[in-house]
Parts: sequence; structure tokens; C-alpha cells
Amino acid sequence: MKTLNFISKGAIGITLAAAFGIASALPVNLVSNGSFESGLTGWSIGGTDGQGFPPIAINYNSNAQYSGGGAFGEPIPQNNAPTNSPDAVGTKAAYFVSDLATNQSLFQTISILTAGFYQIGFSAYAPQNGFDNANDATFSGVIASFTLANYSVKSGLATTWQTFSNNIFLTANNYTAQFVFNTNGRPAADVVIDQVYVIATPPAEVPEPGSLALLGLGLAGLAFVARRKQKQA
Repeated sequence: MKTLNFISKGAIGITLAAAFGIASALPVNLVSNGSFESGLTGWSIGGTDGQGFPPIAINYNSNAQYSGGGAFGEPIPQNNAPTNSPDAVGTKAAYFVSDLATNQSLFQTISILTAGFYQIGFSAYAPQNGFDNANDATFSGVIASFTLANYSVKSGLATTWQTFSNNIFLTANNYTAQFVFNTNGRPAADVVIDQVYVIATPPAEVPEPGSLALLGLGLAGLAFVARRKQKQA
């Protein structure tokens, strides 16, 4: 009885994965408190508000009113849109709600220490209770002078998380992440944002000589298996 010596596909796959180092560490978010898990710590509020409802951090899936950290009784679901943010979605998000907002904003400074390519992004959501109001609102998200979003809230969809992102080249410098909210009457539409991020885009890794040797062993194993099958046929 012939004994078949073989290298399994799984073993070869592991060898190839080890050769190219598929597993890698998660990138670091250069935005401070980008998922608002610490409230609005790290963020500043700008613009004017004639109603007295500045942006706040609200709790997901909460029936609370604005004063209790909710979206006026409407439970907001966690962000479920695809995102490359290295931060977990968590339990909180930021909420723009004033009906009399003029360039109301959340912003912070981001320091880029090394020139290179970076991915920037954030997610946004329009609550239904604001969407149903008689008046519209406009919203924009700008990171490192790049406009990711600039739209009227009612031109989009309610109760749907959307992610806005892009890859850009940045020199070593200080930049701003800024979100601006404007309303044109009472009552007006609202906006929730979460998972704001700026991450370095790693360059493609070139395999080291030792990795190339492992790759060669894996390919040799495949050739050996093919030859043994031909002899047994």
C-alpha cells in the first residue's frame, strides 16, 4: 500500500501568511476622543446658538431628553456603517440639534508629525424627529482642509448611518477637524456624528530575505504535491 506524503493547503497558507506578515497592529487615531466616549473632551464649540442647545455627547439607544444625554426621546442606534476608524463605536456620539444655529461647530487641532498619506473620515446620522421638522439644516465635515461632506440634511436619508472618508497626503503640520451646523428656522433637522478619525496609511511592505525563503519553501511544497499526484495516477 502506498503512503501519500503531502503538505496541506492550510499549512501552505500559514507559511505564506507568515512570509508576508499579514497580521499587523491597528493604526493609531490622531483625533483625540474621536468616538466621543469621553463626552466632548478634546473638542471645542464654536459659532452662535440663539436657542441654547449647544452640541452635546448623547448616549446610544437612550429614550432620554436632551438634558439627560438623549436625542429628545428618540433612541439613536450605534453606528453600523463600514468605517476604518480604529476606535470602537462605543456608547456615545455627538449631537447637533439647535434650531437657531449659525456656524455652530465642533472642532479640534490635529498634529501631523510625519509627512505621508493619511486616511480621514467620520460617520453621520439624521434622527427621524428632526428630519420630520418643517425646516432644514446644513452640515459640513472638514478634516485637514479637505471637505468630506457638505449637504442639506433633508437631501439625504433619515435614520441611516453614512461614512465619509478619503485618502490624502499631508505634510508635517497642525490641521483642524471641524464640523459645522446651520439651521434656517424653528424647528429644524438634526445631525449626529461619531467615529471621527485620521490614521496613517502604511506603505506596502517589501518581504525580507527570510520571508522570501519561506515563500520558496511553500511553492516547493506545492510542486512536490503535484508531482506525487502525477506518479500515482
